Amino acid sequence: MSFSVLAAFWAVSFLFVITPGVDWAYAISAGMQGRKVIPAVSGMLCGHLIAILVVAAGVGGIVASHPVALSILTVSGALYLFWLGLHMLRDPSVPQAGVVTVPVSGLRWAIKGVCISGLNPKVFLLFLALLPQFTSPLASTPVPVQIITLGLLHMASCAVIYLVVGFGAQAVLSTRPAAARWVSRASGTAMVFIAAGLIAERILG
Repeated sequence: MSFSVLAAFWAVSFLFVITPGVDWAYAISAGMQGRKVIPAVSGMLCGHLIAILVVAAGVGGIVASHPVALSILTVSGALYLFWLGLHMLRDPSVPQAGVVTVPVSGLRWAIKGVCISGLNPKVFLLFLALLPQFTSPLASTPVPVQIITLGLLHMASCAVIYLVVGFGAQAVLSTRPAAARWVSRASGTAMVFIAAGLIAERILG
């Protein structure tokens, strides 16, 4: 693949990465929990990788062409996001000095991260719509390999931005309980509205 193609794809995909959404909300939530940013971001990147491999294998096109399968994926992801959002609204992540909290393992944060990205139909549909546009069947590299290459470039951008967001939240909000509570509830509200929007799209569509 030529450098110009990679640069063009990166410019487009980077716009999606820097747009706040569910992944940002989860990175912020992890940042307010201390040393959970890296496991959380690693989990989300694994979820992205799963979506990339699905599209590269051609399964993405099959799922997208079957409304029932796409509806199941969308509703499952939306319900999971809705549950996470309600949890953040009910129990916002707020740092409190001298208060002992039950530790949550990094593995659990990673698994939740995989589910957030892997079950997010927006991620899946983004890859399905965006990646093939920057591939060429006439190139010396097979199309699936081109898709994976582009996907890895997108993941690299995600890793940088999500880590900056997560560690930024940790640095800025760790000593500001009121701001942390507000941001946590705002993130939970965003998850709930995104989930509701996904379900509404399926119902109205």
